[in-house]
Amino acid sequence: MEAMMRFATAQGPRLLALGVGATALQTLQALSCDAAAAAGAARQLCDLRALLDSSVRLDSSLGALLLGAALALAVLVHLAARAYRAAAVYVVDFSVFAPPNGWQFSHEDLRRCAMAHGGIAAEDIELIMKLVYRSGLGNSTAIPPGPVAWVMQEDKVQRGDKPGIEMAREEYEAACFPTIQALLDKTGVPASQIKFVITNSSLFNPTPSLSAAVINRFGLKDDTINYNLGGMGCSAGVVALDLARSLLREHPGSYALVVSHENVTNSYYCGRDKSMLVPNALFRSNGAAVLLSSRPADAGRSKYTLRHIVRTIMAADDEAYRCVWQTDDDELQQGVRLKKELIGVAGRTVKRNMGRLGPLVLPVSEQLKFAANAAVRAGLKALPPKTAASLPVPASWRKPYTPNFSKAFDAVCIHTGGRGVIDSMEQNLGMSKDMVEASRAALFAFGNTSSCSVWYELAYKEAFGGLPRGARVWQIAFGSGFKCNSAVLRANRAVKDAHSAWEGFDKAKMYAQLEDIEREVAASRARRAAEKAAAAAAEAVAAAASR
Repeated sequence: MEAMMRFATAQGPRLLALGVGATALQTLQALSCDAAAAAGAARQLCDLRALLDSSVRLDSSLGALLLGAALALAVLVHLAARAYRAAAVYVVDFSVFAPPNGWQFSHEDLRRCAMAHGGIAAEDIELIMKLVYRSGLGNSTAIPPGPVAWVMQEDKVQRGDKPGIEMAREEYEAACFPTIQALLDKTGVPASQIKFVITNSSLFNPTPSLSAAVINRFGLKDDTINYNLGGMGCSAGVVALDLARSLLREHPGSYALVVSHENVTNSYYCGRDKSMLVPNALFRSNGAAVLLSSRPADAGRSKYTLRHIVRTIMAADDEAYRCVWQTDDDELQQGVRLKKELIGVAGRTVKRNMGRLGPLVLPVSEQLKFAANAAVRAGLKALPPKTAASLPVPASWRKPYTPNFSKAFDAVCIHTGGRGVIDSMEQNLGMSKDMVEASRAALFAFGNTSSCSVWYELAYKEAFGGLPRGARVWQIAFGSGFKCNSAVLRANRAVKDAHSAWEGFDKAKMYAQLEDIEREVAASRARRAAEKAAAAAAEAVAAAASR
């Protein structure tokens, strides 16, 4: 019935015209054309009827035949177009992991773990603590108690080289299984109806796979098709969405379950290399489960329609490929090294991704500004430098124009890589404080939750204020490779939903910490500037004295 209604809406004007034409023909056939009755305009209509009657026998069934043929043709065209048109893919609903109280992890807990870790210099511990605070993490994030207890053990022989795979598996099951169950309870979809299961975890990929663990736990059918994405970094959640979309388009009328997770236990770094200690400081427990559908019947009840996915990977560039690198340190302790080139690489990758996303989502006004700016700069570049400089072109037109992406979206979910990442997106894209609030809140409350972060942020938007029908949501995430991936969702209905993960969140406390950070950073910059000026003055005095 829903498909018939959509068809009637799309083809209504054409069918009305056909119907009017058929009615006119029937009326013409019924017209009295004897010499006494026909005169004036009626006589002209009778002449038209005679002309038609000379080539076609106009009887009472002609109009109905024409209308029937037209309807049959329209239905055939509609069915053919539908067969070749990609099936719509819906986000029915999603859930995020709400860590239990026993998993709370404070800044002081981090300091104690760093001290118990062994071999980390005191100045490096202070650097880690400053990094955590200035990155925007709050004082009550979450870590499983198992690896914390392991780190705090004094007997290094007893504790082994790493927490262990069974402890890591326990974290995955504790974070993801209740989250999946909550999702199934919300949607009312039996696990047996799920055709595809896709899991993603960059650094924890045991055998059997994480997707097989889901099938085992929830008793899915033996014809369930499962995938496990590994090594894809913090943007893997969007990669999983893309895979689910492709599968559902090939199998209309199906469900796909996406489970995203990054494992803190398995990825814990036990060495002393400063460039590899950062993940220990920023990453926290997480889990997200998303149910997608290509069933037309789910269009009305689903929260969102998946409109666009744009993926960018810079792996052909050696610098980009190696800037986030899992490796061994000099003592053969395994971890992930973040290189100094990361910031520059991330900026270039985001720029390319947005360049491809822009034409799909930006309003015409922004696209025209971008095109005009590009044309002006190309023209200036073709001129001799002196001539170009002498032209009365405003300075703003001589620089690349960055489109205002806030005009394309009603909500933005930025990967929680750190406060600097969110600040940069806010400033460079002209976003408001409210638009990036969900990203700051997710970083403050949960830390860096890797590929799950964009779902924690969308849960925040749903819980605090909600989203109106038609709202456009941009999820953007970055990760090793180096990758930047974007997903665009549109709300099918007004969405306001409580998420247990966000119960009791104190927004005022978050903004108070952010204000303290801003004051501290400003004071640090002023201090460095004064030290630089004093050093320059001392050099000048020394130079004068030497003369």
